[in-house]
Amino acid sequence: MDNRLQMLTAWVSQFPGLENAQAKPVSGDASFRRYYRVCKTDTSGSDVSFIVMDSPPELEDCGPFVQIGRHWLQAGIAVPQIFEADLARGFLLLEDFGDQLMLGQLNPETADTLYQSALDELLLIQQVHAEPGYPLPLYNAALLNREMALFRDWLLESYLELELDNIEKSMLDTTFALLRESALAQPEVTVHRDYHSRNLLVRQHRNRLGVIDFQDAVTGPVTYDAVSLLKDCYIQWPEERVCAWLETFRKQTLEAGLHSADPDTFRQWFELMGMQRHLKAAGIFARLAIRDGKSRYLGDIPRTVGYLLAASNRQPALRHFHDWLEAVAIPRIEERIGPIPLREHA
Repeated sequence: MDNRLQMLTAWVSQFPGLENAQAKPVSGDASFRRYYRVCKTDTSGSDVSFIVMDSPPELEDCGPFVQIGRHWLQAGIAVPQIFEADLARGFLLLEDFGDQLMLGQLNPETADTLYQSALDELLLIQQVHAEPGYPLPLYNAALLNREMALFRDWLLESYLELELDNIEKSMLDTTFALLRESALAQPEVTVHRDYHSRNLLVRQHRNRLGVIDFQDAVTGPVTYDAVSLLKDCYIQWPEERVCAWLETFRKQTLEAGLHSADPDTFRQWFELMGMQRHLKAAGIFARLAIRDGKSRYLGDIPRTVGYLLAASNRQPALRHFHDWLEAVAIPRIEERIGPIPLREHA
């Protein structure tokens, strides 16, 4: 048993009913956090389970998770209740939402119901006002730029070992600028920032999806979380289904007064926001492999870059980026990682 797990087990044992609880590992995520499940028996003789988050404070501050989680729960968002928190040591005792990720429950028959449930919850999140005294960070130009630079720094230069010349660097800078300005022009709402099928859980005996991994929430573009969900880096859907779900969400958010965009404008926001998101994600997947040894995320790069290829093909202003992506980056990706699944739709 490692030192952190010993500390965590001792911390949990101080709570009634959990004196002898055994912490069993639960699937982790892309961060430095680890998760465990512990159980106790309640007064009726039934087993009750909890999730224990281990968030080493020198690597991951769990303060934002606690602050945002408690505020969102009070606002009626389906996030886990936080029963106990030790911020100094980075331990949290949480409500257990189970193991049924939305991703594992999705198929052509269940998709409409599950995506509508996810969009309904997202609408609630977008309308949550920041807690007084704890404003969410802004999704500003600096943050957007840092995220897009991950694509160049970690995927292109570090993993694919491409040597970009000045013309290519200028082309990327121009692309990033267009995407940044489109994002900043959108109406602002509360943004989860990682709202996808691996951060939503189908809960037993509950109609609403459970929402996790919200600690990086910001105030930002109205289409950002819709892109994370509908152009998910872990699963793809036919374009006509994505468009139908997006139009439903546009109408929901329009009626809620979050924007006044017509279908074409909203779709354009969504397309360009998606490119910013997928540049970031592809870079993060490469960084996870290189820096953190989590090579399983490499398999998600072809799908993510496929979204970039298809979206840029629909944008005349990004023709140079599209042509470069197809001629230079994608052959290297297909050689070193695997085929681009969306290529036939571009």
